[in-house]
Amino acid sequence: VIVPALELDLQAGFTALTGETGAGKSILVDALQLALGHRGDAGVVREGATRAEISAEFDTPASLRPWLADAGFADEEDGGDDLLLLRRTLDAQGKSRAWINGSPATIGQLREAGEHLVDIHGQHAWQSLTRPDAVRGLLDGYAGLDTAPLAAAWSAWRSATDARSRQADLERERERLQWQIAELDKLAPGADEWPELNAEHHRLSHAQAIIDAVQAALAAISEDDDSADARSAQAIGALEGVLDHDPALRDPFEVLRSAQAQLQDAAHTLHAALRHGELDPERLQVLDERLAAWMGLARRFRRPAEELPALRAAWRDELTRLDAATDLDALEARVKSTRQAYDTAAQAVSAQRKAAAPRLAASVTAAMQQLGMAGGRFEVALEPLAEPQRHGREAAEFRVAGHAGSTPRALAKVASGGELSRIALAIAVTTSELGETGTLIFDEIDAGVGGSVADAVGQLMRRLGRDRQVLCVTHLPQVAACADHHCVVSKAAQG
Repeated sequence: VIVPALELDLQAGFTALTGETGAGKSILVDALQLALGHRGDAGVVREGATRAEISAEFDTPASLRPWLADAGFADEEDGGDDLLLLRRTLDAQGKSRAWINGSPATIGQLREAGEHLVDIHGQHAWQSLTRPDAVRGLLDGYAGLDTAPLAAAWSAWRSATDARSRQADLERERERLQWQIAELDKLAPGADEWPELNAEHHRLSHAQAIIDAVQAALAAISEDDDSADARSAQAIGALEGVLDHDPALRDPFEVLRSAQAQLQDAAHTLHAALRHGELDPERLQVLDERLAAWMGLARRFRRPAEELPALRAAWRDELTRLDAATDLDALEARVKSTRQAYDTAAQAVSAQRKAAAPRLAASVTAAMQQLGMAGGRFEVALEPLAEPQRHGREAAEFRVAGHAGSTPRALAKVASGGELSRIALAIAVTTSELGETGTLIFDEIDAGVGGSVADAVGQLMRRLGRDRQVLCVTHLPQVAACADHHCVVSKAAQG
């Protein structure tokens, strides 16, 4: 927005970032968040410039190395160097591009990498502490709890329960299939029966025409006085007497003899056809009824008649599958076993949460004493849920008493904004001490405190800085005085 170009080297330990309101202290945090895959738009591009570019170089944490290797971002040319480079550009049209170790990356991959690198606590961090999922996540993180097996057990149990609830639908489908198969079984359609039925029906329905045609053909070939057989015999006899005088007549003579033999064969076949080609109205009626039955089922099931045998086989296969799927005993056994697995996992998770809750409460309570809330008390309440959930069988809620003698109430009902900020700071410090990210950023999280409380905040930051890199945007001199390094942010008009 207001920075033409800047290169900043941040050291180990606790670094304070101070400056007048509006000087741009939080711009550094905003820029770093962009490099870590947070949402950005064209508004971050300096007016008159074509794009904004942010690069951030980190020491690669051990927890991130397998992910970098799997995603193809491990830099083999550096000989295993610990440096990790994130880079992102946004142009004036809002288009964003990203790189990890010089290789193109998605914004989602930047975010995934960022989860291993930086933990940012903003000045409104207390707001997330009123959300049950955020509270539970902090408690589980403090307990070092992996809830993935519990979620998997819950999914398996819900799947089994859903399968059982679908039992009624499966049973209705099974009954429908049984009825349809019974209808087809009455017909018992053969695999090749349909074309054979049609051929026989076609022949019988034209039996009279066939008989008439055969009789006419026989008369023309052999039975009439002027038949083809008689005429061919005359031709053969005429030629037979002169073959010795003209050998060239031998070929047509043999052709005529062959033709006469074929005419006699045809006549023999036609006689046989005539003997078996009698009219059979009873058989024709049987065929009519059988074809009507085929067509009736084909219309009912809206399938071509020739597909009925295959349809019957397919429905039988489907019924076999449904018989297995509607095994009530097996379904009940699966529901029972998956519920037992879930209960076992949930009990283990509950035990770890119950053990971690008082430890987290004691740590945050101790931090509150340092932050000007002497006598204040922090509690982590675990309330049983009416129904099992993916995350377990209890809800977690943060409760706080601002001073001695008061009853702890839900964090969302604590009235003072200053108290909320200090409690959020106490929780952030307590949970961050157990985190794995190498860099912690506190962006004006100390707003609303001062005096000796500010001294305590500075000491907490310094203590965190012994093991981690800590950046704190602050207006408090007491906090800045505790820093190992101090960056002053200023803004001036030029040109």
